[in-house]
Formats: sequence, C-alpha cells, structure tokens
Amino acid sequence: MDQLNKNKIFVAACMALIVTSMTFAIRAGILTQLGIDFEISNKELGWINSMAFLGFPLAMLVGGLLYNSLGAKNLLIVAFVCHILGLVLTIYAGGFWTLIISTFFIGFANGSVEAACNPMIADMYSNNRTAMLNKFHVWFPGGLVIGALVSKFMTDGGLGWQLQIATMIIPTLIYGYLVFTEKFPQSENIESDTKANIKALANPLFIFMLVCMTLTATSEFIPQQWIETILGSSGASPMLVLALVTGIMALGRFFAGPIVHKLNPIGVLLMSAIITASAIYFMSVADGNMIYVAAALFALGVCYFWPTMIGFVSEYTAKTGALGMSLVGGAGMFATSIWNPIIGSRLDTEKATAIASGLTGEGADVAAGKAVLGFMVYFPLALIVLFGILFVIRKKIETQRIHQDSTITSV
Repeated sequence: MDQLNKNKIFVAACMALIVTSMTFAIRAGILTQLGIDFEISNKELGWINSMAFLGFPLAMLVGGLLYNSLGAKNLLIVAFVCHILGLVLTIYAGGFWTLIISTFFIGFANGSVEAACNPMIADMYSNNRTAMLNKFHVWFPGGLVIGALVSKFMTDGGLGWQLQIATMIIPTLIYGYLVFTEKFPQSENIESDTKANIKALANPLFIFMLVCMTLTATSEFIPQQWIETILGSSGASPMLVLALVTGIMALGRFFAGPIVHKLNPIGVLLMSAIITASAIYFMSVADGNMIYVAAALFALGVCYFWPTMIGFVSEYTAKTGALGMSLVGGAGMFATSIWNPIIGSRLDTEKATAIASGLTGEGADVAAGKAVLGFMVYFPLALIVLFGILFVIRKKIETQRIHQDSTITSV
C-alpha cells in the first residue's frame, strides 16, 4: 500500500471523526433550544442524548464482530448512510420521538466510524499504535472546537438549530467521497481471527479496562454534553468553555507521542485521572472567569483518556483485535448513555431543591449545575484507585504484553 493512498485513508478517517465530534458539540449547543421549542424537560433531553450514546456502542459491537469479514471500508459506508439519515431526520424533527430516532441514527453512525477506524489505524501504523491513535483522535476535540464555534456564532447571529445541524452535511459528503473512491488495506498486523478475538475477551486485564472505560468516558463526555445547561448562568460562555476545552485536548493529543513514550500508557492514564478529579471539583466551586481556568485543567485531564484506552487495549490485549477495541469504546459510550438521563433528572431535582431553599432564576440554575459537578467528581476519583492498582503491577503487565506479542504471528 503506497504512502499517498494511506494518507488519503487517514484523512477520510479524520474527516469522519470530525463529523462525529461536531454532532456532540452542536447537540450540546442547541440542547436548551430544543427543550424550549418542543417543551421537553431536562429528563427527556437526557433520553434524547442517551440515544446518541446508545447507538454508538451497538454499532461498535456489531462493527467489532463483523470487522474481519466486512472490513473498514464497508463499515465507513454504513457510517456515511447513517450520518446522512440522522442529520436530515433531525432537521425535520417534529418532537420528542422523532428526535429520539434521528439521534439514534447519528449515534450508530458515530460508533461505526470508531469501529472501522480504530483497528484500521492500529493495523496501518503497527509500530506506533497509541501515538497514531492519539493523532487520529486529535480530530475529536478538533471537531468539537469547530462545532462549538459554529453553534455559538450561528446562535448569536439568530440562525436556527436546523441550520446548525445542516452544516455537518458538508464534511459528511467529503468523507463519503473519499471512502467510495479510495482502496482500503487488508488487515495484516492485528489478530484477524474472530474466534481468537472472542476467546481473548476472557483476559482479566481486558475486563478490567472495560470497567475503567465506563468511568473514563463518563468523566469526559457528561460534563461536555451538559455544558450549556450546567454553565448557562454561571458567568462563563458555555460554548467558549467547550471550545477552550476541546482546543487544548486537540493540542495535547497531537503532541501525545513523547508523553506516552516517557510515561507509558499506564502512567498517562493515572496522571489523567488525578488531573480530571481536581478539575471537576474546581469547576464545581469556581465562578466567573475562574471557570475557564478550571475548564483548561479539565481538558488536560481528559485529553488522553479515550485514545490511550483504545491504544492500551490494542497493545496489551492484542489478541482481542478489532473486536476488543470496539467493545472497550462501546462500553464507554454505553455507560454514558445510561448516565445521561440520570444526570438530566438530577439537574431537575437539584434545581427544585435550590428553589425550595429560596433561590430563584439563574441562582437556582447555578446551584443545580454546581451540585451535579460535585457528584461527577466521584467518577475520576474511582479511576485514581483503579489506575493506581494498574501502575503498581505495571512491570508484570509489560512482561505479559511482550510474551503475547511474540505469539501473534501476524505482527
């Protein structure tokens, strides 16, 4: 496979990931407006959000199981079709149930992108998987920056949420063109026997990382997805906060190589958990411009979670192959789909409590947001314990990885 072809495929993957992340950012930006236009409560908005996070793991489960037979190209075609369907149905949505259906299609498309691209990149760049997966995932926060700024400026300009959704059709058509016109590589450097993949899922280390992924994803995505509601009356611009967070994340992932090399993936994950716990607590007590400082710290904390978890699985439980990478990503999104309506309901409850205590209007909104952020601290605190255990036994894990690599003849 020539380098030019490989570069074009990598660009197609990055463009598809930009669309994926723009759906998160723009949905976060229009969430409050959807609630007003369709008279939907925070709990119902949580259920709508959860469809994106539910469609994602379902696509990753199906894609992980079928990757060896279908290949990355066909999975990206599925992603393209579902993105177009989801975006168009959202634009013409008439209420709660049509938003549920359209958001599920978008979630399924997003999961198909991850199911296709993670193993494909791990296979194409087998000598530096974690670093290249971080470079690929630069475009998740990169797309969030684009989406957040699009949402802010279009909202400030009085343009409706339907037009904001429509902007995502352009990059979708670009990656669709590249997918349909480029030749994709065959798997050569990852375990491509599905039966062997399934058998390897019983590895205790893989199960441990599966549990950790539910906590890392929830710590990263819930504060971002509810940023408009949580920070809407705090004195900081929610979309500027999101753009700041995702901009820092993009820079961090772009320069991930030396950091991963110096600390190794386990050290990176432990450091990330410590910073994230500190940042979310800081956000729960900060006011005004200090929220931007707390948000920057949060960005540094969650920056390496997702790609490093995927990279860790591809390197340290390599026999799980594409299925392992898909399942660990799916577990993260599935956990987030569960927590979305819970967080929405908790926001409603905390606001009612604040009103009962005598607060009104924006004061009640701020109190509810701070209370929810205070609750969110427990997720990265649990990760500090879990990654701390992993750090203590890291030498044993590294020995197992070296032995495992020597038994995979395709590497």
